[in-house]
Amino acid sequence: DALQPRFIGNASGRFESRFATVRIQQSPAIMLDGMAGSTLGIWVAHGEGRAYFPDPGIRQRVEAEGLAPIRFVDDDGRATEAYPFNPNGSPGGIAALCSPDGRHLAIMPHPERTFLPWQWGWMPAEWRRTLQVAPWLTMFQNAREWCDRQP
Repeated sequence: DALQPRFIGNASGRFESRFATVRIQQSPAIMLDGMAGSTLGIWVAHGEGRAYFPDPGIRQRVEAEGLAPIRFVDDDGRATEAYPFNPNGSPGGIAALCSPDGRHLAIMPHPERTFLPWQWGWMPAEWRRTLQVAPWLTMFQNAREWCDRQP
């Protein structure tokens, strides 16, 4: 459907690879359960990561229903469209979309490249001393636990 949202080429016109900061918002996304309110670093590596909404009504629905659960943020923790904080130029800093039932999550940054502390470009010194796994592992644990509960 031509009116459905999708991810298109980055506003910069090039492949972007860097460590960025995102904030996780309240949403129905199963994989993000218990993570709302977290501001975390994450690797970005894509050429087509900009959220595009051909139908403004669908973007309004996404916003109203909390279906954009991850946003690129600036140094003050505010969702941003400013480069390089938002490496792809997504409106409202959108870095992920989820389905209304929370079962499907499309995320353009790479949590699978950021779930061990040594994979982080930067993390607070206290975290480095105490964490054996990074907070992004929670996503994968949530998915596994959800699958285990299914008949």
